Amino acid sequence: MSELWVERHRPKTVKDIRGQSSVVQRLISYADVSDFPHLLFAGPPGTGKTTAAMALTRDIYGDEFRNNLLEMNASDERKLESIRTKVKQFARTAPYGSAKFKIIFLDEADALTHDAQGALRRIMEQYAQTCRFILSCNYSSKIIEPIQSRCAVFRFRPLPDAEVLDQIKSVASIEKIELEDEAAEALVRISQGDLRKAITALQVAAALDSNVSRKLIYETSATAPPETLHQYLMACRQDGFHSARRRLREILDRYGLAGTDFVNQLHRELYGADFLSELQKLELTELMAEIDFRLVEGGGESIQLDALTARLSRLLS
Repeated sequence: MSELWVERHRPKTVKDIRGQSSVVQRLISYADVSDFPHLLFAGPPGTGKTTAAMALTRDIYGDEFRNNLLEMNASDERKLESIRTKVKQFARTAPYGSAKFKIIFLDEADALTHDAQGALRRIMEQYAQTCRFILSCNYSSKIIEPIQSRCAVFRFRPLPDAEVLDQIKSVASIEKIELEDEAAEALVRISQGDLRKAITALQVAAALDSNVSRKLIYETSATAPPETLHQYLMACRQDGFHSARRRLREILDRYGLAGTDFVNQLHRELYGADFLSELQKLELTELMAEIDFRLVEGGGESIQLDALTARLSRLLS
């Protein structure tokens, strides 16, 4: 795989971005004028924040947009020194050509330290005549208020299932991949609105077989099919602890799941289990939250999942 399909199929202009209609309409108005405020893109991963920033700069500057753009991943250069040197040095120089301002794009800006954000606020004030900032983050609450108040905030939402499905089928057609309908639906299910995750999962599966099936998608994406998780719950309910524990081990080994992955996927499928009462679903949700917390805090994965199975067997029997 010499090139990621995510990059190959990235929109080159704002008007090509799909699934974020309210965001796109506002960005088009900025692309058509010569001046705009600092921008803050906030939302879940894989929803088009970086794509929107790159497409906007291309719309403003044309194919030579790299001459007036500094792109940084703030999670890699999150310290105060990076802001004081690299960002400030770029911001203080004059724009290239006939451009009225430069653009500095800080991806994953919520990873910046508090001191670095303070320095960034000062740079945004000093060089407002020659430079504009575009910040992207998953959690806008981690950006200090003085920076948020200087930016026009854009909220990106998880992409609708219909948009993800259309785009997945479009990519498969362009790449000459035979994608079964059930496989496409599986990609939509595992992506949860993250188009990048869906396209990457499709590429991984297509690397093994150009005829992509539902089974192949689940086996290559470290995701268990819904019916497998339902069978585990049924085993806890009907067959007892030892049988349910064997089924748990089979699921972990076959699909390569980590403990937290299994708990999160099981929680996602919990509410589609018709054989559970509302009270049972409430109790199981509390139990899964407790087990997930223990796993994140470093608890032994094997014993925590066995404890989950034991509690499930007792609650459901």
